[in-house]
Amino acid sequence: MRPMLLLPLLLSLAGEVLAEACIVHSQDARIEVRLCQQNRNIPAELFRSGFCQPQLKDQQVDVEFVESCPGGAFGVCRDAQVSNLPYRQDIHYYGVASDGRFLRPACEQNSGGRWESGD
Repeated sequence: MRPMLLLPLLLSLAGEVLAEACIVHSQDARIEVRLCQQNRNIPAELFRSGFCQPQLKDQQVDVEFVESCPGGAFGVCRDAQVSNLPYRQDIHYYGVASDGRFLRPACEQNSGGRWESGD
């Protein structure tokens, strides 16, 4: 294959390898939250500019884009539907495992997701 033909192919593949997950870390004076959103079918630009940019009042929020969510989550909400839109994501929760008793019902009832303990 000629180099000039190979370049567009490589560039298109590189676009597919870009970060499709984001780690969101927020904290205020009392609570610290760390989760990771793994994109399933949200358009990439919308995922990066909207879904991974939470606006939480009185909280410092840091977002890091990664290729995939790291292990070590105490629970994962698989195939969660986003706000009655056709979009889906997996949400990995890190931190206090006892929070799962609140997160599991929210995952299953509000997001139509499937809860999995630990990963």
